[in-house]
Amino acid sequence: MTTTTFVLAGGCFWCLDAAYRALKGVTEVVSCYTGGSAPHPSYEQVCTGTTGHAEAVAVTFDESAIPAQVILDAFFTMHDPTQLNRQGADVGTQYRSAMFPADDEQRKLFEEARRRASEIWPGEVVTTIEPLGEVYPAEEHHQDFFAKNPTQGYCLAVAVPKVNKVRAAFSEYLR
Repeated sequence: MTTTTFVLAGGCFWCLDAAYRALKGVTEVVSCYTGGSAPHPSYEQVCTGTTGHAEAVAVTFDESAIPAQVILDAFFTMHDPTQLNRQGADVGTQYRSAMFPADDEQRKLFEEARRRASEIWPGEVVTTIEPLGEVYPAEEHHQDFFAKNPTQGYCLAVAVPKVNKVRAAFSEYLR
């Protein structure tokens, strides 16, 4: 098994976490904070928008079960990469659309995925490709939040439609 981890931000990490967990070949999803300057930020600190961190997920997957391209195309399916520093009602730099490559190979894959997305989405794709700095796991109650809170209002209103988009577009890769 050859595993790879991508660190991606596209709005609230609960949504990305839930959507990726629906795909076979995804072996781990960790909700996390990255892209900022404050060491060991808390959720409350990140929510202020002053730390520079984005809510992100570290998605680890088995490339023999699901191609890297599918992981990245799913990323551009589960959020709107044309919204600058927001996803719907979630507003602030902590909700930005960003990709954090671990090396030059990932940077190239991310650039190709962003280019593919720009051919599909109307308007300008504003997803940034930023250096991967320190990644801080979010607090335990944020991990696998959707599975733990399936009837929570935000999950029903925001996460479920995103998960359904990924399920429809990538049905051959569903668990």
